[in-house]
Amino acid sequence: MRKNRKGAWRATGIVTALATAAAIASVAPVQAQSTAQLSAWVSDGWGGGTITSTPAGINCHQTAWDPYAADPEPQPYPTGNCTASFEIGTRVTFTATPDSGSYLNDGPTPNPVTIRTGYNFTWVMFCPDGGLCSAG
Repeated sequence: MRKNRKGAWRATGIVTALATAAAIASVAPVQAQSTAQLSAWVSDGWGGGTITSTPAGINCHQTAWDPYAADPEPQPYPTGNCTASFEIGTRVTFTATPDSGSYLNDGPTPNPVTIRTGYNFTWVMFCPDGGLCSAG
């Protein structure tokens, strides 16, 4: 504090300290993570099918692929929503439906998944009817 010309005290340091303290106090606390991502991985069994989630969010489709075709194209990437965000603690269940000409070889595993912070996943493998299925 210091005295001005008229004899009044000025509290510039105190005002600055109070303003700084008020600014620090108004900063919102760090929020805990409330959602996390869940991914459905469709293994390269070469068959086609769709995996869906309840609650809704995952709707991931893999097209069947023949690596032994005369002129094979690269295996297509899955389409749709293969990753979705869910609230922490949500229990997500899955349904795997093979396309015509394919069957469900394994999965979804795990099923159900309780969402936690970090990495959450499930996987499924579809294989072609009457054909080879990759080892995964």
